[in-house]
Amino acid sequence: MLIYLKNKHTLKIDDFSFKCVIGKNGTSINKIEGDKKTPKGTFCIENLYYRKDRVKKIQTKLKSIPISKFMGWCDDVSNKKLYNKLFRITKKIGHEKLFRKDKKYDLLIPIKYNYHKRISGKGSCIFLHLTNNYKPTAGCIALNKNDFLIMLKIINKKTKIKIN
Repeated sequence: MLIYLKNKHTLKIDDFSFKCVIGKNGTSINKIEGDKKTPKGTFCIENLYYRKDRVKKIQTKLKSIPISKFMGWCDDVSNKKLYNKLFRITKKIGHEKLFRKDKKYDLLIPIKYNYHKRISGKGSCIFLHLTNNYKPTAGCIALNKNDFLIMLKIINKKTKIKIN
């Protein structure tokens, strides 16, 4: 199963085409932290993280993990140990908060970019997440909630995403 970013506004999965949005500055092979670019390549996907207080019935083959108020994803280039990893929030470490007031991260799948052999500064927090206005992201790929829920029914833990 392959999720394919056909262009900066279209995500394809099998016969389905979904409207999406990517990083404000397009795509790049040479992604760096804060450049607002979506990394090019083919990547595995992680688990589904979700707000159980906002999203009820989810049909997916992915492992589903409820988001707590203390969950963060480290984007602190000075923290080589936690960089681009899920962790329990502390004030001393720069991070992307997963439990948000806006609804962007009510459904969230990390893309395994710079994931196994992490290089600090090469980019972190690259997610598939929600949008309600299709404004460009900081480097993620975002879909509306209905399309995200359809995508969840189709994909599984072996699914990869190809970004051109």
